[in-house]
Amino acid sequence: MSTTPSASASTANQPVPAPPPGCPINAEFLPPNMRKHVDPAAPPPLRMMAAKALVPLAPSDMLGALFMLTFDADAGVRETATKTAAALPDRFSAGLRDENVAAPVLGWFLTLLRAKDVYAEMLVLNPTTPDEAVAEVARDCSQKIAEIIGQNQLRVLRHEGIVRNLCTNPNASAALLDNVCDFAVRSGVIGADIPQMQAARVRVFGPQAAPPEPGPTAEEILQEFQDVVATDKPEDENAPPIEEAKKLSLTQRIMKMSIAQKIKLATLGNKEARSFLIRDTNKLVCTAVIRSPRITDGEVLSCATNKAVNEEVLRIIYSSREFTKNYKIKMALLKNPKLPLSVGIKFLGTLRENDIKDLSRDKNVPSSLQGMAKKMLEKKNEPKKEDK
Repeated sequence: MSTTPSASASTANQPVPAPPPGCPINAEFLPPNMRKHVDPAAPPPLRMMAAKALVPLAPSDMLGALFMLTFDADAGVRETATKTAAALPDRFSAGLRDENVAAPVLGWFLTLLRAKDVYAEMLVLNPTTPDEAVAEVARDCSQKIAEIIGQNQLRVLRHEGIVRNLCTNPNASAALLDNVCDFAVRSGVIGADIPQMQAARVRVFGPQAAPPEPGPTAEEILQEFQDVVATDKPEDENAPPIEEAKKLSLTQRIMKMSIAQKIKLATLGNKEARSFLIRDTNKLVCTAVIRSPRITDGEVLSCATNKAVNEEVLRIIYSSREFTKNYKIKMALLKNPKLPLSVGIKFLGTLRENDIKDLSRDKNVPSSLQGMAKKMLEKKNEPKKEDK
């Protein structure tokens, strides 16, 4: 049966139902006609259908629906959703790899499926899975999963609990722990109470050598940024002209930070801190900036526009449904010569015709993409020419 345009538009404009109490996500990710299956106000049989995975949902959407239903007011729905998730049907496992699935959903599934290596691997490799959940699994996971966790350098530096728990995992090999701890020590992680980190410090710096100066901490730099912003009041004509000197000093101080502290600052810091760190030459640091939960659309737009941006940062932006929902970000990406042609072609199909015309004439757009925009316009106009 086909849906009439008016009915389709009516469904799309329906408000997103409120989530069950305590649930950290809402049903916005679901197709509008499927939101009734997680709506607390819907009849229980509708919710039970989703709890049994009997509704036609994409894998990523099914994961979110099952998670939401574990907060349902009906105990039967809650228990059924948990059982379905714990025995996750293979047809839904691809959703565990999807970076656009909400972090709380992935964290919950990792806790639930941690004993199944095939699923745990997908989840620890998914950059959206919360570090806290990965750290918890690192405590007792299999050797294979421990190896995968230890190879993720950004996580290791972003969350010290991962190193700490790997070091207590009886399944983690000595070679893995040596490599992880050596890398952590070189990057500025202290871990003074972890025996393996103490041993790594001796290996890296020698038994007598003092470790290098750790540099400023993320907390210290954040406080200094707050002090600068507090005195940076353009409306105050009598403010002392030391603003630029302070900013220069902050730049120099950030350059002296360890990689681990820069990543902490990138993750938890303010907009001013991120504007410094996104230009860092270390890929782990600028990646931590773009993955910061505090980053704004304006900052992402600035990165998408920047032709010198790190390619991994750009990949994270164009792979994110959340970021590319913003039309301005999508347009900026299309003008960035580093955007892969295959991604650009996909984005072109979502643009307004006037914007496609502009791109086909814009000399700032890469020639290959410009050519595709022209072909799209020619194809659209072909039927009109035939009619004439």
